[in-house]
Amino acid sequence: MKKHVILLIALLLMLVVGCSKSKNETQTENQAVKKGVFPLTGLEGEEIDRRIISVMVNNHPKARPQTGLSQADLVFEILAEGNITRFLALYQSEAPEVVGPVRSAREYFFDLAERYQAIYIHHGAADFISDMIKERGIDSINGSNYDDDGYLFKRDHRRQAPHNSYLQFTAVRDIAEEKGYNLTETYEPLPFLTEEEIEQIEGDAAEQVEITYFNSPLTTVTYKYNTKKDVYERFSDGEQSVELESNEPIEMSNVLIIEATHEVMDDQGRRKVDLDSGGQAYLLQKGIVQRVEWQIVDGRILPVKDGQPIGLVPGKTWINIIPSSPGLESLITLQ
Repeated sequence: MKKHVILLIALLLMLVVGCSKSKNETQTENQAVKKGVFPLTGLEGEEIDRRIISVMVNNHPKARPQTGLSQADLVFEILAEGNITRFLALYQSEAPEVVGPVRSAREYFFDLAERYQAIYIHHGAADFISDMIKERGIDSINGSNYDDDGYLFKRDHRRQAPHNSYLQFTAVRDIAEEKGYNLTETYEPLPFLTEEEIEQIEGDAAEQVEITYFNSPLTTVTYKYNTKKDVYERFSDGEQSVELESNEPIEMSNVLIIEATHEVMDDQGRRKVDLDSGGQAYLLQKGIVQRVEWQIVDGRILPVKDGQPIGLVPGKTWINIIPSSPGLESLITLQ
């Protein structure tokens, strides 16, 4: 009898150890799947299959400094109405606690979000824009439906509306899951340079680049190369772009400035921007500017030379889209 009991205990121990081993092996396999290179930054990390979250961020002078822009992998800056630009910030490798202020949707912004297979978050939209988002089946979250709910969106009453609506980023995936959106996605990485290729970047020195959208009133964006940190820093109308709470500067490894056709659509100044035809561009990396072209490659805007995509320096990237009339030569000053 004792032998049977001992054998039974031994079998139970073997089963426990076997199950434990299987669980550990599964965890190791899952970790291996998640590790790799983040597709928008070229930097190594885990959970590289996280779905990209894109957010419309306000850039009105009353909305500065913003919150959460320093953690975006990729940021597009494009004119909205008048002489004010607006941002589409794409988050994948980092997840800030708060992003904002958040503003309303525009067609060329949600078009970009769709190209990057991102969930599109905005606060408000004209009826025809809301209809377009719905008809195209874009995974989106409209902050107007959660205005100041305290969970997904909060109003900062130190600022006046519409410059005070902040996305509580940590709640996004819960809401997205409720809506039935995929929370993971497989992405083809952007092209990135190797260390050897970075050392071979050629072009003209460009330690400061200024984009003048309008002369009256003065509306400028300036990128200054920080030689000690090996990054570009951004300035709006002479003021450095920083995080609201921490005063941390906005920094990036790549700045791509492209020209595209802009058309005013209505009496409210809404625009249509051609993000398909390609054109002239400046690429800023490592304190050097290259005069290149931009094209759509697999739905994404990329710098190209001699018909071939140019690799990016691993890190964060900002893309400024400016009107082709008057264009790069008129709107940009290189120093």
